[in-house]
Amino acid sequence: MCGRFVRYSSIQDILTEFDVEGPAVDLPPSYNVAPSHEVVSIINDGKKRIVLCKWGYIPSWAKDPATGYKMINARAESVGDKPSFKYAFTHTRILVVANGFYEWHTQGKVKIPVFIQLKTGRPFGFAGLLSIWTSPGGKQVHTCTVITTNANKLLAPVHDRMPVIIHKKDEDLWLDPANQDKQFLTSLLRPYAHEEMKFYHVSALVNSPSNNSPDCIRPVDSPG
Repeated sequence: MCGRFVRYSSIQDILTEFDVEGPAVDLPPSYNVAPSHEVVSIINDGKKRIVLCKWGYIPSWAKDPATGYKMINARAESVGDKPSFKYAFTHTRILVVANGFYEWHTQGKVKIPVFIQLKTGRPFGFAGLLSIWTSPGGKQVHTCTVITTNANKLLAPVHDRMPVIIHKKDEDLWLDPANQDKQFLTSLLRPYAHEEMKFYHVSALVNSPSNNSPDCIRPVDSPG
């Protein structure tokens, strides 16, 4: 699964990296993004643009917003057929912008956090889905989920799942609203090339979402 990630690139750097025109929104960097937090995402709804959404997908038909806490991730193997995600998979796909993500692996009784990123350190896009939920009071809330797949060779010893990172060359294909071929879209949901990624141990600071500073991604010699 993917339960915590990092986005430290500035909005201006994101505009450049993803070839997006200037946004009307902004969001400070976060070194410990957790479920229910706002995230920076990219959508193409006729124009490629940045949108802010809350991490934790609330289907349009849901009565209780707490549903979102159970739907921070969607599995690549079934996302195109699940009733909750089926419409979004063909109509409202997004890229959730990140610079890396955390995972925890177990050694004995200890869970050790690691930080995982591209070797380049550049921002990338998780495969995500957007849902616009309307509260009982009539307020529209943008929410999202991150799609996961089997871990690649690098990450398999740490965890059996990883978030889908859409390759740079496939980003526009993923975002294209005219592309509704489920078989093709599913083919993009594959483990990212292990040789282009790296990870290292970080401190237990990341265990609490209240800790949000560059210290969260600082390498440590002693795990935990």
